[in-house]
Amino acid sequence: MKIEQIYTGCLAQGAYYIESNGEVAIIDPLRETDPYIEKAKKENAKIKYIFETHFHADFVSGHVDLANKTGAKIIYGPGAKTEYDIHEAVDGEVFKIGDIKIKVLHTPGHTPESATYLAIDEHGKEKAIFSGDTLFIGDVGRPDLAIKSDLTKEDLAGMLYDSLRNKIMTLPDDVVVYPAHGAGSACGKNMSKETHDLLGHQKEVNYALRADMTKDEFIKEVTTGILPPPQYFAKNAKLNQSGTNSLDTVLKTGKVPLSVDDFETYVNHEGALVLDTRKPQEFANGHIPNSIFIGIDGSFAPWVGALIPDLNQPIIFIADEGREEEVVIRLSRVGYDNTLGFLEGGFNAWKEANKEIDTVKSISASEFAADYKTKDINILDVRKPSEYEAEMVEKAINRPLDFVNEEMNEIDANKEYYIHCLGGYRSMIMSSILKSRGIHNIIDVAGGFGAICKTDIPRTVFVCPSTLE
Repeated sequence: MKIEQIYTGCLAQGAYYIESNGEVAIIDPLRETDPYIEKAKKENAKIKYIFETHFHADFVSGHVDLANKTGAKIIYGPGAKTEYDIHEAVDGEVFKIGDIKIKVLHTPGHTPESATYLAIDEHGKEKAIFSGDTLFIGDVGRPDLAIKSDLTKEDLAGMLYDSLRNKIMTLPDDVVVYPAHGAGSACGKNMSKETHDLLGHQKEVNYALRADMTKDEFIKEVTTGILPPPQYFAKNAKLNQSGTNSLDTVLKTGKVPLSVDDFETYVNHEGALVLDTRKPQEFANGHIPNSIFIGIDGSFAPWVGALIPDLNQPIIFIADEGREEEVVIRLSRVGYDNTLGFLEGGFNAWKEANKEIDTVKSISASEFAADYKTKDINILDVRKPSEYEAEMVEKAINRPLDFVNEEMNEIDANKEYYIHCLGGYRSMIMSSILKSRGIHNIIDVAGGFGAICKTDIPRTVFVCPSTLE
């Protein structure tokens, strides 16, 4: 038996390729299906099943497209109802792949239809579980993402408690846990950076698997401190239930080179949003007026999903040469399929055509420190509340980027703001959004809190963070 985890850092998502004796199962595939097909072809194997652990909310799955291209059967857990052909498994049902078996364990809680898939090797030994969002490394799935459910998050948390104790914790300690997500995903609260672990170790270190934890304690623990889900979550879950267009179609319409004139026409007459995917300081030094910065080298797709309310929003984009297809694919991963093309020649083409250019004033942390000491300044910290509460610059106000669409009225267009995040990525996104909405009196602090904490500005933290975004 061969098990390969295919991990995508931008989404903190793990898909799985399982092969035995010429037959393959894919678990929770991403939108782009070619890597799975090409891998199976290289191994002279056939994709037989596509297992979905649940209706994913944080990305659009490639299961329908993959099934159409390979003839593989899509398997969901009990209770899953879709608008395309699937096999709705029953609890305990077993599927044969070559010389091994995959057993369905119905584990409701994250969502009602959530299933964990247990891999049993050719000798009958229980080897691994593919736990989806039921069990993460160091955490469990949030219980508030069910599609149109009349169940409360407390109801689902109670189900999750039972699923973990009755279906998963009874398995052998040497079973390997392969979850759908790791650190950085909004599907849990405090996931580990590790992407797999032994079940026995998780029983020792995962708070949710404590042997002495009561159901009431569990419900309180997993429902406390959950931030509201990003707005695209419910929309992606619905797309995964109803099905989507082939990625091939999305690429055909989205990876189109546009002249400066055509690009400008889309901006002025078609209501297209200009998305600039370059590096933060490149955007600061010059960009198309009213464009939105979300850099391809950060958590691109999740921020697009969090900040652009309409999945059908027409999008045209600026990208570094050679990365145009990557942009279209990563937009499609979270359901933004209405991409109309990219500016041929990139931002340089816009400059060479003598078109209007805007900039963002960006200063170093040392310059910020000097202004902090000599002026009465307004500081916007755009990190998450938990980051702000743990470590903050004195006098800073927390306006998380996550909630900018809901909290724009809290920002006074008549004031000047110094904006920072942890490393400079989110603050530039915030700066671009504010400028696109007519708020131009802003100053970005390059390097963010990671650079600020190396100055002598008063703050509540004395150890500089090591992971910057």
